[in-house]
Amino acid sequence: DEIPTVVGIFSAFGLVFSVSLFAWICCQRKSSKSNKTPPYKFVHVLKGVDIYPENLNSKKKFGADDKSETKNKSATTKNSLHLDLEKRDLNGNFPKTTSNMQSSPDPENLSPKHFPETKKDSVSPDSLKSTTSPSSEEKQDKLGTLFFSLEYNFEKKAFVVNIKEARGLPAMDEQSMTSDPYIKMTILPEKKHKVKTRVLRKTLDPAFDETFTFYGIPYSQIQDLTLHFMILSFDRFSRDDVIGEVLIPLAGIELSEGRMLMDREIIKRNVRKSSGRGELLISLCYQSTTNTLTVVVLKARHLPKSDVSGLSDPYVKVNLYHVKKRISKKKTHVKKCTPNAVFNELFVFDIPCDGLDDISIEFLVLDSDRGSRNEVIGRLTLGSSAEGTGGEHWKEICEYPRRQIAKWHMLCDG
Repeated sequence: DEIPTVVGIFSAFGLVFSVSLFAWICCQRKSSKSNKTPPYKFVHVLKGVDIYPENLNSKKKFGADDKSETKNKSATTKNSLHLDLEKRDLNGNFPKTTSNMQSSPDPENLSPKHFPETKKDSVSPDSLKSTTSPSSEEKQDKLGTLFFSLEYNFEKKAFVVNIKEARGLPAMDEQSMTSDPYIKMTILPEKKHKVKTRVLRKTLDPAFDETFTFYGIPYSQIQDLTLHFMILSFDRFSRDDVIGEVLIPLAGIELSEGRMLMDREIIKRNVRKSSGRGELLISLCYQSTTNTLTVVVLKARHLPKSDVSGLSDPYVKVNLYHVKKRISKKKTHVKKCTPNAVFNELFVFDIPCDGLDDISIEFLVLDSDRGSRNEVIGRLTLGSSAEGTGGEHWKEICEYPRRQIAKWHMLCDG
C-alpha cells in the first residue's frame, strides 16, 4: 500500500513541476516578443514633406527604453511633422476662428510667444508700414503675403524650410472667385532641389504648414544660395495659373541662432524674355526609295532665360504632321542647366504618302520642370508652307533626296 502512495505523490509533484515550467516558458516568450525591436518604422507624411532619415539597423532608434531620442525629436516633430487633420476644414485649411491655430499670426500682432524657437525678430520692415486702407488700384496689384521659416540643423547638416501659409491671394477663377493654390520652391542657382506643396482647394488664405529638409548642404554655402518660391493656382483643364513669386537671397541671413520666421510680399512674376528665342540646328534627309524622313536634332544655342535662375533644362519635342494631323512624336533627352545644348539625336519617321507636300514637322524646345508643366521656350515649323528658313530647308531636301542637309533656324515664341 505504501508504494502506490509514494508513486502517486511523485506523479503529482512531477505534474505540478511540468505545468509550472510550461507556464514560465510561455511567459518568457511573450516578454521577449514585447521587448523585441521592430525591424522597421512606419511614418505617415504628406507628399513633399521630408523627415530626418534614421538608421534602421540601430535598435536604440525604435526601442521603448530610448527616452533621450524621444526628447530630442519632440521639438522637431511637433513643429515640422505635426498634421492636426481633425482641426482642418474640408479644404485642408485650419479654421481662422480659433486662437490656437498653428498658422503664423498677423504681422501687426507678431510676437515671439507664437514661435518660441524664434530667437531673432526677422519680420520684414515693409510688412509693418502704414496700415491705411489701400485704394482699389493698389488692391488689384496686391498678390498676397507668404509666411515661412528657415532653420539649419548643424547635427544633421540639413537646411530646413517650413512653408507656413499665404494670405490675401488673388482669385484666379473668375466664376467661383477663388483659387486652388500651391507653391513650388527651388534652391538657386543650381536648381537641383525642386519641391512643391499639396494643392489646397478653393481658398485665398491657404495654410500649408509643410516642412522640406535638404541634406548635405554645408552651412558655409548657405550664404551663396537663393530661395525661389513660385505661387500657382491649379487648373485641371489647362496650364496652371502663375499668381506670383518670392525671391529670398540667403546672403546676410544668420541661421546659427535658431529658427527664423519670415514673411514677404508676393510680387508679379518677372519673365525675362529676350528679343530672340534662340536657334536650333536641324539636319534632314528624305529617302524617296523607302519613303522615310530622317531628322537629327543637333544643337540649340542662345536660349533665353526661362526663370530667375537664368538657367534652363532644355529638351526638344518633335511632332510629325500629315495634313495638320499629328501622326508621330519623338523627344530628345534633357540637357541640364545650359542655354547652349548639344543633343545629336536621330529620329526616323515613316511617311504615309508619296512625297512631302502634305507633311510638316514641328520642333518644340521646352524647359524641363519636375514640379509642374514644362514651359515652351521656342517653336520651329518646317514644311512646304513654312516661311523663311523653314520653307527653304524643306525645299532643299525635296530637291536633293538622300542628302543630309543641316541648317540653323531661329525659334519663334511658343
